[in-house]
Amino acid sequence: MTSRHRSLTSPNVPAPRRRTVVKAAATGAVLAAPLAGALPARAATEAPAFLHGVASGDPLPDGILLWTRVTPTAEAIPGSGLGPDVRVSWIVARDKSFTNVVAKGSTTATAATDHTVKADIRGLAPATDYWFRFSAGGTDSPAGRARTAPANDAAVANLRFGVVSCANWEAGYFAAYRHLAVRGDLDAWLHLGDYIYEYGTGEYGTRGTVVRPHAPAHEILTLADYRTRHGRYKTDPDLQALHAAAPVVAIWDDHEIANDTWSGGAENHTEGAEGAWAARQAAAKQAYFEWMPVRPAIAGTTYRRLRFGKLADLSLLDLRSFRSQQASVGNGDVDDPDRTLTGRAQLDWLKTGLSSSDTTWRLVGNSVMISPFAIGSLSAELLKPLAKLLGLPQEGLALNTDQWDGYTDDRRELLAHLRANAIRNTVFLTGDIHMAWANDVPVNAGTYPLSASAATEFVVTSVTSDNLDDLVKVPQGTVSAVASPVIRAANRHVHWVDTDRHGYGVLDITADRAQMDYYVLSDRTKADATSSWSRSYRTLSGTQKVERTYDPV
Repeated sequence: MTSRHRSLTSPNVPAPRRRTVVKAAATGAVLAAPLAGALPARAATEAPAFLHGVASGDPLPDGILLWTRVTPTAEAIPGSGLGPDVRVSWIVARDKSFTNVVAKGSTTATAATDHTVKADIRGLAPATDYWFRFSAGGTDSPAGRARTAPANDAAVANLRFGVVSCANWEAGYFAAYRHLAVRGDLDAWLHLGDYIYEYGTGEYGTRGTVVRPHAPAHEILTLADYRTRHGRYKTDPDLQALHAAAPVVAIWDDHEIANDTWSGGAENHTEGAEGAWAARQAAAKQAYFEWMPVRPAIAGTTYRRLRFGKLADLSLLDLRSFRSQQASVGNGDVDDPDRTLTGRAQLDWLKTGLSSSDTTWRLVGNSVMISPFAIGSLSAELLKPLAKLLGLPQEGLALNTDQWDGYTDDRRELLAHLRANAIRNTVFLTGDIHMAWANDVPVNAGTYPLSASAATEFVVTSVTSDNLDDLVKVPQGTVSAVASPVIRAANRHVHWVDTDRHGYGVLDITADRAQMDYYVLSDRTKADATSSWSRSYRTLSGTQKVERTYDPV
């Protein structure tokens, strides 16, 4: 994800590599006790079983991708490499009672794919709800609801998406997912990255208290490790409920692999002590595509494009696989035109897609913030925890080089393309930074608002991962009340920032406007946390600017 979880040291001072301590243990024990924590105890008596729920994803006008994981025998836990091949059938119906069946089939789940199953169903009707389930050895999975996208040429009145990012298992419960699941009104939900975290137990952001421990307990490095961690996440009942309620559209950020991932390494990877970077990256990506209802798109990455009738298309970016290494703060490299965040091919793909789009809205699933961000004159007691969150030198300059701020030539080229081609209604949907923002995206932040805005950006906060109040260990809202006015004063394109709360967003789109409703949780450490509406911002068609609105949709 971003910089913010960089080790608690300056980027110029190597952190003590706690990972080297667990490396030997990980090598000899990938099939032992740490893996056992990935499943509930009931697994031993309920094989074959569907212990990780069901999911759908990447909706098309005529199809949907279905997912599950079967546990054929008690020892066939995630990451074990154990267990026999098992035949898994699937069924798709127009009704929850499965009387009006429209598709069915079967496949074989094997240890080679960690007994995960995907079925890419086609031939369905557009903009239609379907129910699906899997079966194996006489056992049925839970049922899930999927929904196809509207026909490409359909005049769509309304779309509604849940929007989430940054879910640290150890920091709390996934009540945000539960509250989205029970709404019953989502066409799909977007996960903008950091679906899992790679750290070992207690190594990252929990306000000093591990609410519930990871499995495996050590930092994940191997294919078995990544499979085990995905398996642990998929046992969460609220995450299972949301996956069963609506299709997900997901991209990865860095923590699905390692903190501050770039094309040739990561801040949280020590070559040699932790093996080759290429092997770790390949293992992480393999486990991701096994465990997520995501179609590998271009060259095995997550960048791809979905369309929702004439109302909106959604370009999903992979901002980790092709990027140059993050620049050191203050050395001027952020403006180097030879450095890239997107990679040449992806940037050209994005520009072409935006200029050729004939939809009313162009949404961009964007894992790190594109709007410029200057710290301003924050007090020392706030600057240090903010620097820690962003991964900056805590005594130093304020610039997050893991975001688009660290790759200004790519951003300049993209925004210039939007302006030169008069491309309207581009909305960046962003996670990563553990704060909620509503931003204009200025062509020149230094002269804004006298100069133009090329797009708008809605940033959602974290599901559970630490934000500023957690780092300072004060009640929610305490830091934001002080920091938000200072941040806004230094960043005139920022309409709102909440530095403190956990939650989620609901994006509602009509031909006239795109509106983000921001919701916050009462307490991330409580499984029964309540949810409340916090604020709403919208961008009206044709304006490329954000404005506050005083009611959720």
